[in-house]
Amino acid sequence: MKPLRHPFWQAVAILVIAYLLIAYGIPHLPQLVGMESAPVPGSVVLQYMVTVLVGVLIWVSDSDERWNRFLEPVRATMVDGDKRWLRLGLLIALPLLVGLLAFRQVRQTVAAPPSLRSIHPAPPSSITFRGRPLNLAGLDNPLRADGSVAEDYEEGKRVYYQNCLPCHGDGLDGRGHFAHGFTPAPLPFNDSGTIPQLTESFVFWRIAKGGPGLPKEGAPWNSAMPVWEDILTEEEIWAVIVFLYEQTGATPRTWAEAGEGGE
Repeated sequence: MKPLRHPFWQAVAILVIAYLLIAYGIPHLPQLVGMESAPVPGSVVLQYMVTVLVGVLIWVSDSDERWNRFLEPVRATMVDGDKRWLRLGLLIALPLLVGLLAFRQVRQTVAAPPSLRSIHPAPPSSITFRGRPLNLAGLDNPLRADGSVAEDYEEGKRVYYQNCLPCHGDGLDGRGHFAHGFTPAPLPFNDSGTIPQLTESFVFWRIAKGGPGLPKEGAPWNSAMPVWEDILTEEEIWAVIVFLYEQTGATPRTWAEAGEGGE
């Protein structure tokens, strides 16, 4: 009888082929059509292999005849006198294999340290705006103090639609015309987890310094946010901040809520 027609060797062949496909074959299929693919984690490979093993065991045990034929090589290896050296080899090889697998799981490996990115990194206590020092700690929007919020809203609206619309969108939802080309996507201002959680001085800092002004804890960051202090005046930035909060109906976080130490 040919070995490949025997249920035992058929089961072994299925397991080997399944492992090669799961661990090495299928993950590389996207590359054949020009797509990127990620390596398959070992836990996923184990999960799929257990599923394949269960399926194979169900198949070989669905009839007494096939099950008995499947056990023939196992019984012969464990009982037959002429298989003594094979049993001895298995007694040596199996513990070595288990030890090798255990060693690979616990051995130390060399890897780059993880990068923990902060979505809203702590702002500096002070910055320079066009070469002039500006203290952010405890700073409120100066335009709100003069009672001209309606006028500032209109000015901020003009600034927003002339400069911010292509990325942050007409609905302030981060879905502007250019948004699909950026990773991470532009910030949606109408989300309750964004500007309502921030002081206006924090928003001023992020607008003025843009992506290049992020601290190290904000990396890795591919923000396309420009350095707006090179384009807008201080009053225009404060005005667009008024527009953002008024348009979304959000209330700026106060320094009493944020604490004197900042965000």
